[in-house]
Amino acid sequence: MADDNWERDVIGKLAADIVVEQRRARRWGIFWRFAAAALILAVGVSLFAVAGLGHKVCLDRCTAVVRIDGEIDRGEKANAEAIVDALKQAFEYPKVAGVLVVINSPGGSPVQAGQIHDELKRLRAKHPDKPGHAVVEDMAASGGYYIAAAADRIYVDKASIVGSIGVIMSGFGFTGAIDKLGVERRVIAAGRNKAFLDPFQPQKPDDVAHIGGMLQEVHEQFIQVVRVGRGARLKESPDLYSGLVWTGARAIQLGLADDLGSVHSVAREVFQAPELVDFTPEENFADRLSRRLGSMLAREALGLRAPALR
Repeated sequence: MADDNWERDVIGKLAADIVVEQRRARRWGIFWRFAAAALILAVGVSLFAVAGLGHKVCLDRCTAVVRIDGEIDRGEKANAEAIVDALKQAFEYPKVAGVLVVINSPGGSPVQAGQIHDELKRLRAKHPDKPGHAVVEDMAASGGYYIAAAADRIYVDKASIVGSIGVIMSGFGFTGAIDKLGVERRVIAAGRNKAFLDPFQPQKPDDVAHIGGMLQEVHEQFIQVVRVGRGARLKESPDLYSGLVWTGARAIQLGLADDLGSVHSVAREVFQAPELVDFTPEENFADRLSRRLGSMLAREALGLRAPALR
């Protein structure tokens, strides 16, 4: 009988140990399942964050890029509001060694270009540890160069188009066409000069003189911006501010640019941060359409096309 009790005790203990081990195994199984789920969730969140940030991810030291492509205008992608916001993000982003403003523009609005220029200068002063350079790819003419003049240094390709330091306002005259078609032009306005530069009426010398004075004033502002930005590097000459353009190679000789370079070469050799982070603003169709409509309505209200740096 004692032997039977001993066997039952042993069997009972074995069974109890098996139950404990099974419970322990279940607990560990639950733990590992939770751990795996947590790991998958963490990876998913990280991937989602990376996808959300898109091109604004810097793993180490990197070069921030802000591109200015096409016409600089309130109704275009290269508008001051979007570019200024991108520049702020670029200068304030952690691990950024320097900021490159990459320009492919024939110019545009002096107001929009001026606002971008001023903000680039302000951010350079606020973040002295992060240089802000300009890289001209195909073209930095007129308003495009106005912005570039705010950079620490300007890099170009030897065949880039650089310069066009001038202001223009253009339009058409239709007085001959009206006469031939027998159309009578009727204008009712309050204010002696409200209908000035009407394309359906002959040009008036006073109108031309007034607009010429405005353009000259904006031109002088442009010249001052270039002189302040480039300083002693400029090789002053009568042609420098005449509206002419030059190749990148010639622009270096004139002091309008500093050296040959591309986005990758400047990031790699000047900033020593070859990893690029693109802060160029992205826009959807609705945003672009609303800006274009706003810009068009403003021009229609003025009855003429605004002065342009191009």
